[in-house]
Amino acid sequence: MNNAAAQLLHDFALALPEAWLDHPWGDTCIKVRKKIFLFVSEEREGLHFTVKLPDSAALALESEHTSPTGYGLGKHGWVSFAIPAGEEPPEEMLEGYVLESYRAVAPKTLVKRLLAEHG
Repeated sequence: MNNAAAQLLHDFALALPEAWLDHPWGDTCIKVRKKIFLFVSEEREGLHFTVKLPDSAALALESEHTSPTGYGLGKHGWVSFAIPAGEEPPEEMLEGYVLESYRAVAPKTLVKRLLAEHG
């Protein structure tokens, strides 16, 4: 990944307990156990990523670079981001969205482990 934000998303997500990289349907995603919590792709137009945001979806969707995720997933809190090339979103925002998505899909035992390790 060449884009700094894409690399940050990738590295941060993979550092979470039991997170692993997968490529279903040719997409790059990061899972915890068998559940996806982050889709990420880097394209000529910019960075695209999708996360599950049960608590902050409404706020995230106020951004001009977001939309509810297709295939009916938007109804369940999934939000897709399309960050144009050359724009670097704040690191804290990216990490916060990844953490919220992880917590939403990870088993409770792993969420407890995450809280114990990272506060």
